[in-house]
Order: sequence, then C-alpha cells, then structure tokens
Amino acid sequence: MELKYLTEQRAENQSKMQGILNGAKGEKRAMTEEKIKKFKELKKLIDEIDETIKAEEEARKEELDESQKEETDKQSESTESAEQRAFANFIRGIKTEKRANNLDVGNNGAIVPQTIANKIIEKVKEICPIYSLSEIYNVKGDLVIPYYGENASEDITCAYATEFTDLTSTAGKFTSINLSSYLAGALTKISKSLINKSDFDLTNFVINKMSAAIAEFIEKELLNGTGTNSCQGILTGVTNIVETSSSGKITADDLIDLQESVIDNYQKNAVFIMNRSTRKAIRKLKDGDGNYLLNRDITSAWGYSLLGKPVYASDNMPEIGASKKAIIYGDMTGLSVKLTKDVEIQVLQELYAAQHVLGVVGWVEIDGKVTDQQKLAVLKIKA
Repeated sequence: MELKYLTEQRAENQSKMQGILNGAKGEKRAMTEEKIKKFKELKKLIDEIDETIKAEEEARKEELDESQKEETDKQSESTESAEQRAFANFIRGIKTEKRANNLDVGNNGAIVPQTIANKIIEKVKEICPIYSLSEIYNVKGDLVIPYYGENASEDITCAYATEFTDLTSTAGKFTSINLSSYLAGALTKISKSLINKSDFDLTNFVINKMSAAIAEFIEKELLNGTGTNSCQGILTGVTNIVETSSSGKITADDLIDLQESVIDNYQKNAVFIMNRSTRKAIRKLKDGDGNYLLNRDITSAWGYSLLGKPVYASDNMPEIGASKKAIIYGDMTGLSVKLTKDVEIQVLQELYAAQHVLGVVGWVEIDGKVTDQQKLAVLKIKA
C-alpha cells in the first residue's frame, strides 16, 4: 500500500473527527452517544493507519539498509580482489597501468594492501597461541604502558580512623614500560614453476607461508627474547620464580607451588606453557591415589589439562635440565605485545635465481614485554 494513499486517508479521517467536535461546540452541547461511537471508530482507524505507515517505513528502511549493505559488500569484495591481484602481480613482477592497483613504497619495501596485511596478522594469531593469549596492541611507533609498582610500602591502604585524627595518606607509585618497534623479517621461497602456473593461488600461498614464519619467530621471541634490541620474553622478564624442590626433575608439589604463586584474581584465565618433553614427563606423574595429574581434556585448546588449567606445548620452551626455566604459568595478558598491522614486502628476484625460486621477505615491527608481574610465574629446575 502506498504511503501517499495512507496519508490521505489519515487526513480525511482526522478531518471528520474535527468536524464532530466542531458540531458539538457550535451547538454548545455534549456529543451524543452515536457521535461518540463514530468519533471512536475514526480514532481507531487513524491508529491503524499510523501503525501501517510505521510498518511500511520500517520495511523500506530495512530494504534500503540491506541494499546499502550489499553495495558495501560488493565494494569491499571488489577492493579485496583488486588488492589481491596487485599483490600477486607485484610478486610476479608484472607492472600494472592502473594507479589504484599499485602498491605504495615504504621504508622496507612495498606496503602490503590492508586486506592482505590483516589476513597475515589474523593468521599469525591463529597459529601462535602465545601471541593470541597476550595483551595485543596493533599500533605504529613506540607505545608507553603505565605500570603500577608492586612495592608494598607504596600501596594504597585503608585503615580505621577516629574523629579529629588525620588520616595517613598513601599513594601507589606508577611507572611506565616502553614498547618499541623492532624490525623483523620473514623469508618465503616460492618455486618459479608454481608462480608461472595461472591456476596457482599465489596470494594465499604467500599469506600462509609468511604467517607461519612470523608466528614461529614471534613465539620464540615472546617466550625467550634474545637480549638487547629485541622482545624481552617471558622467561627473561618474569621476576616471580619458583624453584623445584629436587634437582633435575619436577614433582607434583612443585606444580602446586607454581600455581599457588599466582594470586587468585588472575587464576581464571591462567594456562601452563612447556616443552613437549616436559609435558611427557608430567604425564607420568601420579597423585597419592595413583591418578595421573595431566589428563586428556577435549574442551581444552591442546587437549590436555593440568590442575584444572589448559596446557600449551612449545618447542621454543627449554627442556627439563639444571637451572632451566621449564614451565610458564599464569594469565598471558601479563605480557604486552605490540605488532604493527602494516606489513611490507621485498621481492628478491636474483638472489635465489640459481635455485629457480623467488624470495619474498615480509617485514614487521614488533616488541613484547612483561607488563604485569603478578599475572605470571616461572618454574625453574633446581641445579
């Protein structure tokens, strides 16, 4: 039904209602029972017309929103397709005439289109659980994070007081932790025979290979760090160290001591991180009733739970050995990671020509530091 017709019907009925009121006013009397009935019927018709108009307007708005969404999706799809073609053409060395399909030049090579860069970063998060569980900042440049000190003498306190007696003022001390921008490169080699095949999905191949290389590097750095001008790493940055009671091995009591070293406030999202060989050794531990401590758990990310918490295995963690920091426990948001979403690439046409392959280097800027010591703890094997 057309809105114009409904609007006209509404105006006509409203005019009739006004006519009934004017008639009663002119005759200086109350409306008769018949006039009141007619007035109510007209009022009901107007209400029904108003509801119909409202429904029609909402339906048209919904249709318009859906149309706009489809148009936006088409534009996004068109942009993504164009950027994927530009990305693949750049790697293949094909020059494009359209300026919109060219890649801008950055400090470390060509800047990857945003749709491609987002896929790489999301793939890294999917592959690397250590990164995905941490506090992530996808920003450019240096990042300063305020940090509340752990010194008990500086904590804010509450105490009983008496009238006419001054309160003793205490205030916590805030410091800051700086996340820098350390440059890291991930090399992907691609067979030229594959590149020359028209049905070869070059874009997704590079995304998957580059993401895997970046994820492996990030995991190693976030766990260990490599010293100056690099990520700090949990094993080098955590100050809450629990030492095993015996040298060269881990006991059930050691695991309990490690878990209890993290306060209850941060237990909800806590996890264990260890080497696969460490996990294997712990799987053989039993409690006093002969039950294994490490149990299969289909609801856990890696299929295991230990003392009720998920267990993540990483080959980048040290194996059990004298003075080795073998297990990390806690809420991984105590680790802050800054990874820029701007990914730049360089295509190495000549370096691997003798191998008949093409080199593609992806450059990212990253830094990671422990920003909340209370959330994390490390189990160190006694020497």
